[in-house]
Amino acid sequence: MTGDWLDIGWVEEIPLRGSRTVQVDGGDDIAVFRTGDNRVFALLDRCPHKHGRLSQGIVHGGAVACPLHNWRISLATGEALGEDRGCTPTVPVKVSGGRVLLCRAGTLKAAA
Repeated sequence: MTGDWLDIGWVEEIPLRGSRTVQVDGGDDIAVFRTGDNRVFALLDRCPHKHGRLSQGIVHGGAVACPLHNWRISLATGEALGEDRGCTPTVPVKVSGGRVLLCRAGTLKAAA
């Protein structure tokens, strides 16, 4: 842990166009995504529609497709795309020195 940021590992540990999850004690997991162009995003691991695990979805461009009903969720905003409506909480994330860092306060708030 680095101050207000939680170090969750090397960026290369997240597969390109894939994700990994971070467990939060007493709350919902956080899904951390890495896009094909190496951008990193973090969302609550729950689709706003039927609560499918977004970490099990397919990442394409700047969105992830929910594995349950194919809702597309923006990785940057958590908003459902297209005609679908709903939002998944985002968690502030940054990469520093090749390490992925989650905002502690944002993680706890999103997972509560």
